[in-house]
Amino acid sequence: MEKPGGGPSHKGVQTLLGNPRKAILKLALPMILAMSVQTLYNLVDAIWVSGLGTNALAAVGFFFPFFFMMMALATGIGTGGGAAVSRRIGSGDKAGADSVATHTMVIMVIVALCITLPFLLLARPIYTGLGAGDVVNDAVAYSNVIFAGAVIIFFSFVANSLLRAEGDAKRAMLAMILGGILNIILDPIFIFGPSHPGVFGSFGLDMGVAGAAWATLLSISVSSMLLFYWLFLQKSTYIHMVFRGFKFKMEVIRDIFRVGLPASVQQLSMSITALLINLIIVWTTDSTDGVAVFATGWRVSSLGILPLLGISTAVVSVTGAAYGMKNFNKMETAHLYATKLGLTLEVAVAAFIFIFAAQVTLLFTASASGSAIAPDFINYFRITCLFYPFVAFGMLSSAMFQGIGKGMNALLVTLLRTVILTPPLALLFSSVMGMGLEGIWWGLVMANIIGSLTSYTWARACTRKLKLEKSSADL
Repeated sequence: MEKPGGGPSHKGVQTLLGNPRKAILKLALPMILAMSVQTLYNLVDAIWVSGLGTNALAAVGFFFPFFFMMMALATGIGTGGGAAVSRRIGSGDKAGADSVATHTMVIMVIVALCITLPFLLLARPIYTGLGAGDVVNDAVAYSNVIFAGAVIIFFSFVANSLLRAEGDAKRAMLAMILGGILNIILDPIFIFGPSHPGVFGSFGLDMGVAGAAWATLLSISVSSMLLFYWLFLQKSTYIHMVFRGFKFKMEVIRDIFRVGLPASVQQLSMSITALLINLIIVWTTDSTDGVAVFATGWRVSSLGILPLLGISTAVVSVTGAAYGMKNFNKMETAHLYATKLGLTLEVAVAAFIFIFAAQVTLLFTASASGSAIAPDFINYFRITCLFYPFVAFGMLSSAMFQGIGKGMNALLVTLLRTVILTPPLALLFSSVMGMGLEGIWWGLVMANIIGSLTSYTWARACTRKLKLEKSSADL
């Protein structure tokens, strides 16, 4: 196996190939911190937007599924490329890791450019067809800014994934934290002004809902510049991307897409589910208030499960490297240790959200229109927090599947949870059983519990099979 040279990211490679428990902790903790700041800025963004009223929250809520779609594609490309890089590092194939990283970046640029123009042209008719009504203009203004900056947003996600793939969680963390903190600072400056009184009074840029989008794009741009410097100017990473004379290699594309395409579809299924939930909410309640509760409340849910998001990034890299080494005991240790760690953290988070649901609600109901839906927020938080501990079993098992190149396994269990179970159960509880908006939240809980336990059961069976096959081959 090729020995890594000097440099900060090469120490990350040594971590990746070392003790699996230590590797999970060393890679997960920086990402948990980084994702905490990222999720916090999403939360703060919602708090600032809520100061504009319920209609502004609803406008962002209608864009919410489409943002999921963007993140689905970016995350899929990054996850597919990152997992393939980790497997090659585990097998000692440095040149192969470089080739995968280069392919990943080229694919990212092509996909980002392809989605920008259609969404810019079709945003208004799409929102109108979804029943946005009076909030169409705000929804279009917000989404146009984000879609115009798609290439920058995609680059940030993919570059971050490549750093994590080589075990460089520290610099990945720094880039994410920089963007998150900058977004928190810029939000009120861009949103408020004379016609939208807020903390900055007449000194803000007074851009309303669109200002929140501009703050997000500018923040990600600064983070992307730092990532670009490390990858292409300083060139201090383990992997090196070479574009001169680049030609696509089908075997590399297949390896990236084997995990990346299912990962994108996984995320897209969440977008589709969010769209369906919005439609069910409007159909069941004949109001957009529930959309505001769901879109804003889901940001809190994202904050609640963010420890798992950080741990899952470590699981992809560590299990991928172990699989490349054909060390399935190490792979199993990483998966089980990560699941126990995630379960412990999520029980604590769920208890906190349940106890302090009313206090959390106050953050989003400062306006007069917002206070009217405060009870709906409290119900959402106290019901949906019940699925947090179970997500540890599902999310970290899906991460293991992605790490070892079994992207279809991860996709199937995600589709079970998002598309097959969530909409029918939401309709069952809300409409058939007459529970209304509260029933939709119970549908989310039951779908997540069933889907997560199914994923974990399959992951354990897959690990046992790999170990048995290796034992038989060694005899």
